Amino acid sequence: MDARPISAVPAGVRWALAGALLLQLLWRHGHPPPEARARALPPAPSAAALRVLSLGEPLAMSKALMLYLQAYDDQDGASLRWGELDYATLEAWLDTALALDPRAQYPLLAASQVYAGAADPARVRRMLDFVARRFEEDPNRRWPWLAQAALVARHRLRDLPLARRYAAALRLRATGPGVPAWARELEIFIAEDMNELDSANALTGALLHSGRITDPHELAFLAARLERIAASQKEAAGHP
Repeated sequence: MDARPISAVPAGVRWALAGALLLQLLWRHGHPPPEARARALPPAPSAAALRVLSLGEPLAMSKALMLYLQAYDDQDGASLRWGELDYATLEAWLDTALALDPRAQYPLLAASQVYAGAADPARVRRMLDFVARRFEEDPNRRWPWLAQAALVARHRLRDLPLARRYAAALRLRATGPGVPAWARELEIFIAEDMNELDSANALTGALLHSGRITDPHELAFLAARLERIAASQKEAAGHP
């Protein structure tokens, strides 16, 4: 079937089509596509409800929860920066993940190394306090994340008293054979940073005589550090 030439279309129809096209262009120009907006993190579901939904697989549900949480900052073309998250809600999600799997390390890793990277010091402190609180439940397994929290407090927040509080908890509570020497000695380094040489001296001597340290290299290291602290004390007191 032959196509009809456009001249065969009545002029009124042609003008109506042209007008409709113009109106469509004007409407689209005045109404740009909706801008993608990141959605706020919803309230954390209860651990009890998730246990029921997990059909006897709470560990798998905990992992799925963390995957969902980690992916939440990239949603439908919109990006939600950590600083825009409600950290009280975020903490509730992390608590739920740990409730489902108390042996999980990922929630504490995410708190101390990912979400503690926020630019807002208040948000950073919230994550560090979360780690410290949950550390108390299982110190010999969760010590790496409190050690990380102590380092973040020391180097990023420049809050030496807070860093020392975390380091003291490591020394007193993380006493298992799997806890490395540097974690036990972290409080000594921070006390030196604070110029509390008497305290650093006492801590070093206490570790040396505690009987908890048996490795010859570690004992030699602490003995040398004790001598160095003593020399610094003499120098500070003005003695040659």
